[in-house]
Amino acid sequence: MTREQYILATQQNNLPRTENPQLYPVGIYGWRKRCLYFFVLLLLVTMIVNLAMTIWILKVMNFTVDGMGNLRVTKKGIRLEGISEFLLPLYVKEIHSRKDSALVLQSDRNVTVNARNHMGQLTGQLTVGADAVEAQCKRFEVSSSEDGRVLFSADEEEIVIGADRLKVTGTEGAVFEHSVETPHIRAEPSQDLKLESPTRSLIMEAPRGIQVSAAVGDIKATCRKELHLQSTDGEIFLNANSIRLGNLPVGSFSSPSSPSSSTTRQTIYELCVCPNGKLYLSPAGVGSTCQSSSNICLWS
Repeated sequence: MTREQYILATQQNNLPRTENPQLYPVGIYGWRKRCLYFFVLLLLVTMIVNLAMTIWILKVMNFTVDGMGNLRVTKKGIRLEGISEFLLPLYVKEIHSRKDSALVLQSDRNVTVNARNHMGQLTGQLTVGADAVEAQCKRFEVSSSEDGRVLFSADEEEIVIGADRLKVTGTEGAVFEHSVETPHIRAEPSQDLKLESPTRSLIMEAPRGIQVSAAVGDIKATCRKELHLQSTDGEIFLNANSIRLGNLPVGSFSSPSSPSSSTTRQTIYELCVCPNGKLYLSPAGVGSTCQSSSNICLWS
């Protein structure tokens, strides 16, 4: 035994010994332990609920590798099925519907489609509202789906209607504030064609002539004051089986050579013309009686 071991052994034997040494346990005990278990259990329940909610959301929203819900991401773009609502602006290059259904754009207010150039300036706008449909552009066209023929076009200079037939179904007809230029005006089958000016005059002009034709019915020209048929370089030609001029004034004439003429009924008249062009009838005689009954010309 070395000296150091002997000193240590004698010192340990001289130390006073305690009969009940106090022991300190190691770990978490009591209410701390219960709180820890409670928080661990609460965390576990929260994780399970979050996992269940995540699985439920994925199932309800129909999340797949191709998209979510009615939205599918394909090679050609994005495909939406059913009703879709956009709360913010949508920027796309092309929108088209399925082959077996129509494309419906619906809004609680107006539906506006804008077209802009590369500088962001507005070049065209189509607004569908509750009261009207407005289009703002340089040229508006409506084309045929079969051959692409322009049916209607409008710009700042002119409006072109390219349909085979223009039909106006309004009770008041068509109202034009200025002149109308057309090569042909005709009514529908079994319907009358009526050109009327209620308050002003009706003027028809053509450099090579005007042709008014009625294959079956009659042609009537009615006016309140005067009807003028004027030809500056040619003539007015009336070709018919019978030409009747109604309501012409009749002049008075008495022939001295025939005293019984007053008792006989006059059935034959002579058509006379005043210097101012007015026509009147004069009872026919052996010779001309226009000079004898010229009082009509004096009062005209």
